[in-house]
Amino acid sequence: MPIAPDRIRHPEKQKRPDNPIQRKPAWIRVKAPVSREYHETRELMRTLRLNTVCEEAACPNIGECWAKGHATVMILGSVCTRACAFCNVATGRPDRLDPHEPEHVAEACAGLGLSHIVVTSVDRDDLADGGARHFANVIGAVRATSPDTTIEVLTPDFKEKPGAVETVTTARPDVFNHNLETVPRLYPSIRPGARYFTSLALLSKAKELDPSIFTKSGLMVGLGETAEEVYQVMDDLRAADVDFLTIGQYLQPTPKHAAIDRFVPPDEFRTYEKVARGKGFLMVSASPLTRSSYLAGDDFERLRAAREARLAGLGGIDLVELAADGAAE
Repeated sequence: MPIAPDRIRHPEKQKRPDNPIQRKPAWIRVKAPVSREYHETRELMRTLRLNTVCEEAACPNIGECWAKGHATVMILGSVCTRACAFCNVATGRPDRLDPHEPEHVAEACAGLGLSHIVVTSVDRDDLADGGARHFANVIGAVRATSPDTTIEVLTPDFKEKPGAVETVTTARPDVFNHNLETVPRLYPSIRPGARYFTSLALLSKAKELDPSIFTKSGLMVGLGETAEEVYQVMDDLRAADVDFLTIGQYLQPTPKHAAIDRFVPPDEFRTYEKVARGKGFLMVSASPLTRSSYLAGDDFERLRAAREARLAGLGGIDLVELAADGAAE
């Protein structure tokens, strides 16, 4: 359910001093969404009373993705129980769970004719399982109506809720995604409700429970991290056997959110991508506008091709280049 217009979106941030929003460099500006397909996608989400992280998190790629009929559905309501300094999703008393949400997500998937769907959520620390069963129900509903659609879940950390990760992996999503978001040193100020090693353990556990599921994680840069810290996070993710890494520029949603330390230029993203490939990730997407679910369907095909190439013993070939070639055929 969309946020009521009279509800303060970020009550916990109201007393914070303002951080002026910097002018974006030319390489990170995007056009306002105007396409017919964008408006059709928006209308379908409204009709089915579904939230999207594209809108709630003010994603810069919304025009491009929605013009293609790709929307990342956000389940478990529109109000988060946490207050991360980077996030534009509303914080406060959470919504009641909609028991019809799984079938509505399945309807949206079928209505948009999606070959790949991304399902994410707010944090629901108020629920005994953190919302894990609801994730599983959504996966089941999509499987029932669109059996050929591949499913990617972008989950919260479930705050160590017993059995939560098991519940989601047993439903067999094709991709289990959980974002680390930033480097460990910045967690107290940027992601205060989370713990770095809890998130790493979640990703490791998902792969341990079902090695056939692809695991994925994402980082924001431009918050004050160093390159060496980013490289250490890459090593930690590889130690957890994570397959796919995304890296994008942090963009400040409002003056009350964490300030941008700097805009990372495109050449540094190319360096991050090159280093990450060298560390053994099956897939890497790194650019100023990269977001965790941006072009997720295309990336999934490349990810699957990269795994097949690796299993075939083609270790001496650039797996990402080979996967991209295969996806284009």
